[in-house]
Amino acid sequence: MPRINGVDIPENKRIVVSLTYIYGIGVSMAKKILEKAKIDGDIRAKDLNDDQISSIRNSIEKLQCMVEGELKRVVSQNIKRYKDIQCYRGTRHLKNLPVRGQKTQKNARTKRGKRVAVGGANPKVVAKT
Repeated sequence: MPRINGVDIPENKRIVVSLTYIYGIGVSMAKKILEKAKIDGDIRAKDLNDDQISSIRNSIEKLQCMVEGELKRVVSQNIKRYKDIQCYRGTRHLKNLPVRGQKTQKNARTKRGKRVAVGGANPKVVAKT
């Protein structure tokens, strides 16, 4: 498996699709990278030689696109900054609620967590108290 930017990319997929396994690189960015490196996007990742892999690494650096750890660090710093200045987005992050304006009364179950039972108490337990 070729390793680019600390990620093992799959061998049996086209190189355009394989590059999207790197956090921060989508299909359009992968096409730009391959165009800069002068590599055909239809070849498989297992068919790349060492020169082509190094040219892909160099083209990622030349395009100055943030990928993997650097991008994750910047995103987490931005969220921390929102929490520190206590803006609306920061308070939504603090309360583990949806941030981008979604409704929460009937939806957002993933973000809010598992349901809490309210009215289904056992009658024997209620009678003892």
